[in-house]
Amino acid sequence: MSSIESIMTENRVFEPSEAFKAQANIKGMEGYQALCGQAEKDYEGFWAGLAKELLVWKKPFTKVLDESNAPFYKWFDDGELNVSYNCLDKHLATQPDKTAIIFEADDGKVTRITYKELYHRVCEFANALRALGAKKGDRIIIYLPMSIEAAVAMQACARIGAIHSVVFGGFSAKSLHERITDASAKMVITADGQFRGGKAMPLKHAVDDALAMGGCDCVEKVVVYRRTGGEAAWDAGRDVWWHDAVKGQADTCEPEWVGAEHPLFILYTSGSTGKPKGVQHASGGFLLHAIATMRWTFDYKDSDVFWCTADVGWITGHTYVAYGPLAVGATEIMFEGVPTYPDAGRFWRMIQDHKVTTFYTAPTAIRSLIKLGGDLPKQYDLTSLRLLGTVGEPINPEAWMWYYNTVGQTRCPIVDTWWQTETGGHMITPLPGVHGLKPGSCTMPLPGVMAAIVDEAGHDAEKGKGGFLVIKRPWPSMIRTIYGDPERYKKNYYPEDLGGKYYLAGDGANRDLDGYFWIMGRIDDVLNVSGHRLGTMEIESALVANPLVAEAAVVGKPHDIKGEAVVAYVVLKGHRPEGDAAKKIVADLREWVGKEIGPIAKPDEIRFGDNLPKTRSGKIMRRLLRALAKGEEITQDVSTLENPAILEQLKEVVK
Repeated sequence: MSSIESIMTENRVFEPSEAFKAQANIKGMEGYQALCGQAEKDYEGFWAGLAKELLVWKKPFTKVLDESNAPFYKWFDDGELNVSYNCLDKHLATQPDKTAIIFEADDGKVTRITYKELYHRVCEFANALRALGAKKGDRIIIYLPMSIEAAVAMQACARIGAIHSVVFGGFSAKSLHERITDASAKMVITADGQFRGGKAMPLKHAVDDALAMGGCDCVEKVVVYRRTGGEAAWDAGRDVWWHDAVKGQADTCEPEWVGAEHPLFILYTSGSTGKPKGVQHASGGFLLHAIATMRWTFDYKDSDVFWCTADVGWITGHTYVAYGPLAVGATEIMFEGVPTYPDAGRFWRMIQDHKVTTFYTAPTAIRSLIKLGGDLPKQYDLTSLRLLGTVGEPINPEAWMWYYNTVGQTRCPIVDTWWQTETGGHMITPLPGVHGLKPGSCTMPLPGVMAAIVDEAGHDAEKGKGGFLVIKRPWPSMIRTIYGDPERYKKNYYPEDLGGKYYLAGDGANRDLDGYFWIMGRIDDVLNVSGHRLGTMEIESALVANPLVAEAAVVGKPHDIKGEAVVAYVVLKGHRPEGDAAKKIVADLREWVGKEIGPIAKPDEIRFGDNLPKTRSGKIMRRLLRALAKGEEITQDVSTLENPAILEQLKEVVK
């Protein structure tokens, strides 16, 4: 683990104020340790108590954790509930007229919807889905812009027991096709287009292209929300407008009561092979963790205005937009646009205008906003803020300090949350009324989360030594399986090398002498670009699919804004290009990858070589490629390389 043992020394600690501690849901280290002690003493009892307190059950559970078929764990298996009921119906008696969602469109238009109005819209759409043939257990793809409709579609699927799979609106037709076919989806819910940065961008045409690729006979209906008014090709036998589908539907809908283990959603995430993984989450455990972390991490209060900037196409937009805030009865912001349109003050203006109290965004967004105007927040009234958060990747200390000083004005704790698509919710994070904050550290595990750092043999690493981040015990919101591929689930997350008993997060980490966790980066071939996981294998496969390309290898290198930049080393079928010819091929290949996967995966750099550095046995030496990408001097032995001269070629960046 030598590559992740060196750890930056960060001695600054920012303690929560006494005033914040006094009002916090978990007060001080004593409160945190008491909860951790309960979980250690009676693990099942700890989670059972929370499940009874925080969830509304149609049929109470009698079993807590079933470990008989490890690692396919089950939680609250004989209990029955409905996730949509827990997010909407339960608020109708107590706060029907409270604003549930404040939606700000790309052009600045604001729409507010109350819990009662949201309930009726979800019920109408749930009835429409049923009328179109959707039923419990069917898979439904959601490919929508950030909108109230996206939340309605997800909640409506949950209401009827259908399993949704949301695909980020920036993904290509090919990525969409892979997900439709893997899930054998019965329906697709999409829009004619979306607005981003003042531009209308089509969406429906990507669905049409995906369905034309073949293997999509499973799709019976495509429901289309009219957002932009742009042209949309139409198949009268398959396509139906959203507004037509809901016309005449009742605005109440009896929920489908499902077992706690019934799948709520499948969300595809990049793996270290070319095929995306369908991460499957269960209804009861997922929602329990979403509610618990809203209370613990975000210290949720009824007066809060909560804004998580994530798109619903990612796990953060599931747990902390579509489900967690609604389940606790919060008022939340949903935003269609981008932080830089019409100018770089957009986020700060929105916080000011909507009196946001809790702001949760990605380090990538923070770094880009610093670059675009580090003093801009000072021009806005941000005094409503009481808590800040970060998600998606570790935040570098300089960006943390700017966020703390300039946005939070030194009074707002920052919750730097470590978690994954697979974990369903926060796992290691500061609690704002508990932990002294060290810039760049996600601090300590939540109560009931048994996180540890181990060596290659699964033995606990000493404090100060790097190793593999693992979770030693199952937890309610954990991934249940990879959809349709249980063997891949076992191999990826419960590898035999660690005895098959610990969940392997795929991140390297270090624990300092105070017990604080520091995430040091991926231990597999997955890049973290702007907080989004991208498999190197997927980008390589996309490049090699181009008729000009014979071979490709992709690595990451540090990037000031995005965290990691994508560097591609490419061997063409023809001669190695130079000058303008090389520039044109770089532009064409970047465009190609954008179409194959999505714009986020476009390589930042492409370098050409006559071949790739390989050992005599044919293995690509990725460590060398990483060193070249970073501009480091090659100090390691290259005598095993088939052709050492290749390294000089691969140093050249096409400008």
